[in-house]
Amino acid sequence: MATIQGVAELAGVSTATVSRALAGKSTVSDTTRRKVEDAAHQLGYVASATASSLASGRTRNVGFVLPVLGSWYYGSVLKGANRALADAGYDITLYHLEDTDRHPERRERLFAEFLQRKRVDAFIAVSVELTEAELTRIHGLRKPMVGVGGPLAGVTTLSLDDRAVAHLATSHLTSLGHRSIGYIGGEEADNLDFQLPRHRREGYEAALAEAGISADPRHRAIADFTIQGGYEAAKQLLGDPRVHPTAIFAASDEMAIGAILAARDLGLRVPEELSVIGIDGHELGEFFELTTVDQHPVEQGRLAAAALLAELRTGAAGAAGVALELPYELKVRRSTAVPPGERA
Repeated sequence: MATIQGVAELAGVSTATVSRALAGKSTVSDTTRRKVEDAAHQLGYVASATASSLASGRTRNVGFVLPVLGSWYYGSVLKGANRALADAGYDITLYHLEDTDRHPERRERLFAEFLQRKRVDAFIAVSVELTEAELTRIHGLRKPMVGVGGPLAGVTTLSLDDRAVAHLATSHLTSLGHRSIGYIGGEEADNLDFQLPRHRREGYEAALAEAGISADPRHRAIADFTIQGGYEAAKQLLGDPRVHPTAIFAASDEMAIGAILAARDLGLRVPEELSVIGIDGHELGEFFELTTVDQHPVEQGRLAAAALLAELRTGAAGAAGVALELPYELKVRRSTAVPPGERA
């Protein structure tokens, strides 16, 4: 069985240096750390997590706070973060803010008890808009934190400009010549954290205004960011005799896929009779030939983990509240085309 003494001999350092290097101590040079890691890998030595935690004061564990489980988007962000953190020797502990609107005591307990326990070295929060009291508790732990989805005071945050992505998606449709554009978005009365449903509607309406099109409330339908929700909302839009959309912009790819399925069930050909565009970059998008604004969620997770690892290496939290803009791009596939009346 490999021992710490064997690693020390092979690397030509002391056992104390091996312990510090494998615990991620900043007092060990990069050259020495690589020698120790190579020796440990060669011998198959794995440091005791308990011993490393006691020696370094670190758990090599990151708390990952999510509002929803089972969502493709959140799962993709988690996947990207986990890859980067695992490569750096960190585990993840998942914290789920389940149904906190109806059961606020669960959220209170999360911030009052669970996150206060010394089980993690840092936090990543995805689409979680924290209250001033919650932020105070987090900052009181003096542990690095990175947020994905919107600004958090005193926290490094990675944000997607939801108005801009919705504007780009709608502008793609108006540039093709569409004038009657349906919109499927989230419920604004409940509103997800950081006002995502409202911001995406505003981006849609701004693009219509730039094209000289008046926004008509009858062209809007509400869904819950799922394929089933998009299907039902599209059925309502396409079945309303007062509106005749030649295109639909859905505020997520899953809702856009639901709209495609609804159109097919109603006998409408996509894109010959109805164009459909979404937002996300969903893995099913290519199968459905869906035009989308790809927000690269796996890359979002990787970038969040990279920012957090940088803070862990320096020991400094993002006290300045650094804000980073996340990338996005339009991917044109076969679900969008010029309106039926404008084809040659």
